[in-house]
Amino acid sequence: MKPTLSVRNLRVEIPTRRGVLTAIDDLSFDIAPGEVLGMVGESGAGKSITGSAIIGLLEPPGRVAAGEIRLGGERIDNLPPDQMRRIRGQRIGMIFQDPLTSLNPLYRIGDQLTETILTHERISQRAARAKAQGLLEEVGIPAAGARLSSYPHQFSGGMRQRVVIALALCADPELVIADEPTTALDVSVQAQIIALLKRLCAERGASVMLITHDMGVIAETADRVCVLYAGRLAEIGPVREVVKKPQHPYTHGLMSAIPSLAGDPDEKLAQIPGSMPRLGAIPPGCAFNPRCPYSFERCHGERPGIYSGGASDAACFLHDGDAVLGAPAEKVGAARAAGIVVPDQAREAAG
Repeated sequence: MKPTLSVRNLRVEIPTRRGVLTAIDDLSFDIAPGEVLGMVGESGAGKSITGSAIIGLLEPPGRVAAGEIRLGGERIDNLPPDQMRRIRGQRIGMIFQDPLTSLNPLYRIGDQLTETILTHERISQRAARAKAQGLLEEVGIPAAGARLSSYPHQFSGGMRQRVVIALALCADPELVIADEPTTALDVSVQAQIIALLKRLCAERGASVMLITHDMGVIAETADRVCVLYAGRLAEIGPVREVVKKPQHPYTHGLMSAIPSLAGDPDEKLAQIPGSMPRLGAIPPGCAFNPRCPYSFERCHGERPGIYSGGASDAACFLHDGDAVLGAPAEKVGAARAAGIVVPDQAREAAG
C-alpha cells in the first residue's frame, strides 16, 4: 500500500552569518493511510521544523536543502508556492499549538470556516455555511448554528482548539499535522482533544502526524512513534514496543524519566545528563554520544546508520554486530541489562 506521506533523506538548513546550520539531517520516515505517527523529542529536536518543511512553511532563511517529500506518491517539496498553497488545507490539514495563531480575531468563526471551505470546494455559500455548522457539531461545539456568529475570543481555549480541528478538516485532507495541539490546555481538556482528533481522523481515513514532547499522549494516541534527537532519527517503531522496550539509549532515557504509578514514591527519577546540543555544536559521530552511558570509541567518530533493534529500528551501533565487537564488555553488559537488543556475536564477545 502506498504511504500517505513519504519523507526520504530530508535535510533542512538555516544559513547564518557564521555558517550554515543543519536543523534536520538525513531524516526518513513514512506514514501509512489512516495511521497516527507520533513524533517526539526534547525542545530543539526538530519536530516542528519537520512539520513546517512538509507543508512548505519554513521560516526564511530556512530551506529544504536535500531529500524528497511525497504526498500520496506525488513529490511536493519542489512545488511552486501557488501549487503548494492549494495542497495546504485541501490535502494537508494543520493544527497549531496555539489556536489563536490559526484564527483571525477580527472575523466570526462561521466566516473563517466558510471561506476555507469555499477556497477548496466549488459549492454555494449556503452549502458552505451548512458544512461549517456540521463541522462545528462534529467537533463537539454546543449550539453550533448560533456559535457560527461568535468571534474567537468568545470561546474557551479547549473550544478554540476544537474550532481549529474543524478548520483543519474542512477539505477532508489526506494528512493532518498536529503540532503540540494540547500544550496550552488543561489536562482534562487535553484528553478530550486528543480523543476527538483520533476519532475524527479515523472516521475520515486521514493519516496523522502528531508532534509532541509528551510520551503519555504518544502512548495513548499513536500507532507508531518516531523519536528525534538533534534533527536526526534516533528510533522508530510500534508505539507499544518503543514504550516498553526502547532500543536507543536516548529513548531509554526518556522512558526512564517518566514516573511510574507502581514505583517507589521516594525513588529518584532517572535523568539524562547534559542537554541537547546547539545546532552549531553538534558533536561528531553519534549526536547523543556525550550524554550516552553506553557510548564507545566508534560512537565518537562515526555516525551510526539505522539498524534493526527487534520490533523497532534505532540509530545505534549497539545493534550492529560488527561495530559493537570493539565495545568494552561492561558497556555491552549494561546495555543488555537495560533491555537493549545486542547481536549474538557481540554478546559472546562480552562474555
